[in-house]
Amino acid sequence: MADPTAAEVQQFIEAGLPCTHLHVEGDGRHFFATIVSAEFDGKARIARHQRVYQALGDRMREQIHALSMKTLTPAEWAAQDSAAS
Repeated sequence: MADPTAAEVQQFIEAGLPCTHLHVEGDGRHFFATIVSAEFDGKARIARHQRVYQALGDRMREQIHALSMKTLTPAEWAAQDSAAS
């Protein structure tokens, strides 16, 4: 089975988790994702990551070797965006 591309990992996440912003980069084995979803509201970081792993399902074990992620609610994303400008 070929290693997935960053675009494919992004599609896998989008298919299982409604996101208002999603950006994935990586080299086929190691990926970094910035994921913004209203589903993260009120959830601790570990619960947010578990939700992403749930969206990825078996792909996390079989195709994706490493995934680092930044998980934010839409409000956290907006606050971070305005702090940067």
